Amino acid sequence: MSHIPVNHHLRALYRTVAGLCGLYVLIFGIVAVNRTGRLGLFAQHGLPTSMGLRANGAFAILSIVAGAVIVVGAVVGRNLDRWINLVGGIGFLVAGLAMVCLLQTSFNVLGFSVATVVVSFLIGMVMFTAGLYGKIGSARQRSLEENFRHGGPDPDRHAWAFPGGPKPEHQTEDHRFA
Repeated sequence: MSHIPVNHHLRALYRTVAGLCGLYVLIFGIVAVNRTGRLGLFAQHGLPTSMGLRANGAFAILSIVAGAVIVVGAVVGRNLDRWINLVGGIGFLVAGLAMVCLLQTSFNVLGFSVATVVVSFLIGMVMFTAGLYGKIGSARQRSLEENFRHGGPDPDRHAWAFPGGPKPEHQTEDHRFA
């Protein structure tokens, strides 16, 4: 995870948007639990809609837990929200991908629909982006990363680092190995 922007100037915006995504997931889960109370936990047919999405009891409970974790991460901040957003974003993307494969099968245990898959992908991308731009560090770390972005030396030591460093200014090719 090296060379991710440190103290990005839009970090607060990304954190707020990720927190709003978590709040949506949390409220969706609460509404869905109230509407699916009489159905089985893993029901697949006749599911009510909650905030535009179908849900069964298991998906509603999972949404409450995920939404609460995301909101707590956004409130606490620091680098905790960054890791929650990175892992949660990947989780939403993987869940959406898995459920799009299982939509018309008996393995669709969370009662996903196409709309739920699309929302899962959108929330996953927003959260993952927020995680990429949410890193907090010292002023020194920020200056080292900014310097590296503009052709300076690499501030991190890597086992597989290219020994030549950044591309020399006199080199006209678009890649380092020319």
